[in-house]
Amino acid sequence: MIFGRLRSPQRRPTATGGTAATPILDWRHPRVLELLDEARDLDGRAFLIAAHRLVAARVRPVYAMNERRPVSTTLRLGQGSCSQRLALLEGLARGRGIPTRVRGLLLDGRFWHARLPRLRVLIPRHVILAWPEFLLGDRWVSVSELYGDLDALRAGGRFTNTAGETLFDAVARTAVDWDGATCPACDLSGHVRADLGFFDSRDDLFDEHGQTLCAPVRVPADLVMRRRAA
Repeated sequence: MIFGRLRSPQRRPTATGGTAATPILDWRHPRVLELLDEARDLDGRAFLIAAHRLVAARVRPVYAMNERRPVSTTLRLGQGSCSQRLALLEGLARGRGIPTRVRGLLLDGRFWHARLPRLRVLIPRHVILAWPEFLLGDRWVSVSELYGDLDALRAGGRFTNTAGETLFDAVARTAVDWDGATCPACDLSGHVRADLGFFDSRDDLFDEHGQTLCAPVRVPADLVMRRRAA
């Protein structure tokens, strides 16, 4: 694969998403169903916002590395990476009957240098990000627009990826804009090295492209990094 400029995700038109449980999105687990029950009276976008807030409150942000960790395990541990917390949000959405899919983005590892200045040497050159989308009515809505359209959210100021706020948390406040569709201050497209397209689930994305780190590196790195608050 050649990692160049941003490519159109339209080359994967068969990614229709779904509501089925998967090894990662194991929303049928009793622990996930219990959390799901806390927002049982809400639907659509209102449910997704409530679910996002529940995950933010219940799962402490850390630098975990295992992208294939089941969301029930993330909930049991009460901690997870930005990606693992996004996966839990997807699992809750599917459990509520809202189809989800993910957009695969290959990001420049330097995007995390400001957050981890002392660990720059350990940050991979490229990082695979599974960015969720939710089918509301007949329209796919990116998690970036969960709290409103990007033009309105950009008033919240830019996301700097420094300590104190993660991508998961930032979507509630500001425009997380991977396509350069808003103002220069919120434009994150310069960090995107390749658009991998849409996938029916994050399981499919990691089946096709693998995780950012290979297992011999990921396992010991995860043991260390998941103890660090994000």
